[in-house]
Formats: sequence, C-alpha cells, structure tokens
Amino acid sequence: MNAILVAVIGLAVFALGYRYYSKYIAERIFRLDPDFITPAHKYKDGVDFVPTNKFVLWGHHFTSVAGAAPILGPAIAVYWGWLPAFLWVILGTVFAAGVHDFGTLALSVRNKGQSIGTIAEKFIGRRGKILFLFIILTLVLMINAVFAWVIANLFITYPASVLPVFIQIPLAIWIGYAAYKRNVKMLIPSLIALAVMYGTAILTAEVSWLQIDLVSYMGGEEGAGLFGLGSVSTAFMIWIGILLIYVYIASTLPVWKLLQPRDFINSHQLSVGLIILYAGLLFTNPTINAPATNADAETSWLPLLFITVACGAISGFHGLVSSGTSSKQLNLETDARFVGYFGAVGEGVLALISIIAVVTLFSSTADFSAVYSSFEAANAGGLGNFVEGAAILAGGLGIPAHVATTIVSIIVVSFAATTLDTAVRLMRYIIAEIGSEYKVPALTKKHVATSVAVLSTAALVLIPEGPSGFGSGGYLIWPLFGTSNQLLAGISLLLITVWLKRKGVNYLVTLIPMIFLLFMTLYAMFVQVFFEWAWYGDSSNMLLFVLGAIIFVFAIWIIVTAIQALSGKFDHELEKYKD
Repeated sequence: MNAILVAVIGLAVFALGYRYYSKYIAERIFRLDPDFITPAHKYKDGVDFVPTNKFVLWGHHFTSVAGAAPILGPAIAVYWGWLPAFLWVILGTVFAAGVHDFGTLALSVRNKGQSIGTIAEKFIGRRGKILFLFIILTLVLMINAVFAWVIANLFITYPASVLPVFIQIPLAIWIGYAAYKRNVKMLIPSLIALAVMYGTAILTAEVSWLQIDLVSYMGGEEGAGLFGLGSVSTAFMIWIGILLIYVYIASTLPVWKLLQPRDFINSHQLSVGLIILYAGLLFTNPTINAPATNADAETSWLPLLFITVACGAISGFHGLVSSGTSSKQLNLETDARFVGYFGAVGEGVLALISIIAVVTLFSSTADFSAVYSSFEAANAGGLGNFVEGAAILAGGLGIPAHVATTIVSIIVVSFAATTLDTAVRLMRYIIAEIGSEYKVPALTKKHVATSVAVLSTAALVLIPEGPSGFGSGGYLIWPLFGTSNQLLAGISLLLITVWLKRKGVNYLVTLIPMIFLLFMTLYAMFVQVFFEWAWYGDSSNMLLFVLGAIIFVFAIWIIVTAIQALSGKFDHELEKYKD
C-alpha cells in the first residue's frame, strides 16, 4: 500500500470534517454567539482568566493536548495492523474528538469557565459531581505520573534533547514579557525562539560534550549511582525531581508568563515537525509493508484498540484542558470552533503521521512481525519505533539521521512537558474545588493545592518496584491510563448530551459517540480489572486492580445518575441551575 495515498485520504477526511461538520455543530447545535461575553473578559484577572488571540490560544490548547500520547497510542495500536488504527484515528477525530473537545469548551464558556467536573453538578446533581471530580483527580494524577516517567526516560535515552528543551524556558518568558508588557506581536519572537531551539538541537547532536547525559556522568549503565540505586535509576530520580520543581513553578505562574508563549513556540515546532515529516513522506514515497490487519495478533483489537489509541482519536484529558484552561482564555465564543475542533484535527494529523512513520519502517511483513511479536512488545517499543521511523522520513529532506532523531525526540519531550505542567495546573484547580466542596480552606490555596499535586505525583511515579525497577510508577499505571482517559471522554460527552437535551436541540451528535465510547471503554475496563489485573494472591497488579475497580464502580454510578437526569428525574432539583 502506498503511504502517500493513505496520508492524502486521512488529511482529506480531516479537512472535510472541519469545513462542514464543525460548522454545522457551531451554527446549528451549539449556536455560538460572537456577542456573548466570555469568562476571559467577565472574570479577567491576569493570571488564569486572560482574553487571548485565537491563534495563540490554539497554540496553547493544541500543544497542551498533543503530548506523547497521540504518538505512542497509534504506534502501539498498529500491532493489530495499520488499517484499524487508521480508521479509528480519522473517524474518531471527526465524529468524536472534535465534537468532544469543541463541546466541553463551549459548555465551560457558557458556565463561567468552570471545569467539566464542577459543571457536572448542574446536570447530574451534587453526588454525580463529587464522583466525577474524584475520577478526574485520579486520571490527572495518572497523567502526571505517566508523562513525568516518559520525559525522564526520554532525557536518559536521548541526552542531546535536554539542552534544546530547557533553553526554551527563558525564551518563552522573554516572549511573554515582550507580548504582554510591550505589546510586541508574538509571532516573530516565537519563530526566533524556535530557530534557536533547532540550532541548539543541531549543535548538541554534533557536539557530544553538550549532551547532558546523567547516566554517563555517574559511570555508565553499570555505575553505582547514588545510595546504591545504580546510574540509570539515579539519573531517573534526578530528572523527576527537576521536572517536578519546574512544573510547580510553571503551573503557579500567570499563564501569559510561561504557559502561553511556550505553547505558542511549541505550536510552531509541531507545525514545522509535521511539515518535515509529511514533506519527507513525499520525497521518500515509502510503501507500507506492514499488514493491513494482523491475523497473528494474540489479543483481539475489540475493544482494546479504542483505549490504546486515546489521544489522536478522542481523549478525556482534552475536555479537562478545554474546560480547565482554554475556556478561561477564549476571547470570542465563536473562537471555540477553531480552538476546540481544529485542535482535535491537529492531533489527528499527528496521530496519522505516527501510524505512517511506524508502518513504513519495515521492509517486509516478516520484519514487522518480528518487532510486533506481541502486544507487550508493541507497548515496549512503540515510542522508539516512531522516533526511528520519523527520522527516516525526515532523512528524505537530507537531514542527517542523528540530527533528525534529536529533533523528533525534542518534539516528543516538548509536548509531553506541555501536557505535564498543564495537567498539574488542572490538578491544582480540582484539588481546590474538592477543598471548597468539603470545607477544607487550606486546599483552596494555590500553593497548598499545587504542593499536594506535585508530591502525590512524585509518590506515584517513584514507586520502587515493578518491571522497570526503581521509578516504575508511570510504567505500571500506563494500562489504566487508556481506559480511564476514554471513560472520562464518554462521561463528558454524556454531560454535553444532557446540556443539549435541556436546550432543546439535536443531541445525536454527542449521544451516538457517547454510547459507542462508554460501551467500548466499560467493556475493556471490566475485562482488564476483573480478569487481567485481579491478583488472586499475586500482588504485582494490586495498584491497577484497586484504582481500576474504584474508577469502574464510580463510572457506573455516574452513568446511572446521568441516565436518570436524561429521563428528567432530577429536573425539580436542577431547576435552580436553568440558564
């Protein structure tokens, strides 16, 4: 199969979806009003509520949701063949992700910029809200642990990426001050910052002493490290510490000082990266030798495909970003279509090239089968396969392999870091909401809530046992991330459906993907929790079993409550919330 043809079909579907379907939803379903006073203006505080140009906000939103997951999920899912992953990415983006991301943004804007968890009380009552907040809190904690684990390991594996990633921080702060204090347009400074980053990337790829390789500093992989942990474990612990100090600071600063300008740089970085990869695809014109469907797969794609490819098809975390940070920065309500739906399309474009980069890596079906010999092998090698395949595509433009590998690793790390500090900021909001709900004033304080978020993330990610040894927490809970993430998306779609029903408009656009997603996710979660993770005397899966069982029970509880709300059972209780 020709890879260019696959890319053209996918991109055409994305373009048609944005041009026609999102316009229909904006005008006929959500009925966006350009004169509506958005929370960014109504509650403007210069910290969280900041009216923002839609292109800058799109950059923040897109890079916040486009972490490593839209790369990793598809790179794993091709285990079942490239066709199922391809179909879920393009159809899921157009009919599920775009609607979900756009819908949660519009719903939050119409509700004072509140998070989807807080809004739940308005549609499914206080009990449903509390259950939903705890599910969200658990998910965000897992996201923090997973992405901190991913970034630390990428820094260890690709030490040439460290300096270019960290040099972005002072550049972003400079851009923030220039834009908001001196009224300088952000575009040119962000392009300059991107050029500095990539220039540094080329330099570190060529000059070994500029590569910050903590493992080598401590004697190599066989070194003793600190406290007898070994060099790799010590390097991992140091990187986790540095990352968590950084996200503490980043998540408490006003959004314009670091978050927005850094994300704007990353939006250009992703655009440049996508142009390089798609242009490289044209020049290399590779053939897909991996099977369309893998008849030798030991595990069925149903329902695992729909939780393996989360970001890139649909992701509950996107709803947290839409309602947690983006809704507080939306300048005009009509900008929600561009920021929300087109943000989902951008992630679909990234997921599509991830699939293509991986499946064009192999010269034959036998080579593919040797690497993707099992689902466990796919999980272990997915991210590395993408980096290698993307470097080959970039090589079509004459970029040396070692430079291309460094640039691709920088892209992955940058977006994972963006997701991490956005997630910590969101977790701070959620902890404060829970503190307010249960009358614990200390938890409503910014630095107290952030400390709880950062310390709990450290405790989870530094779990000292498991298949990866010290610091395997992110690895251990990765299987639960997909199911929890998709479950959150399904519940968010459910809330949007209740909202649309109460408004008296067509709610099939959210009802259909909601039913599909909740069925697939609950099916997958039930199988995993009660069959794969039930330890029966073996404690190795205890963490997954306990967290998974709690989330599963809470989810069933919320769904039952929401169905009752849809039937009108709580209408008398919710009368006070009518618009």
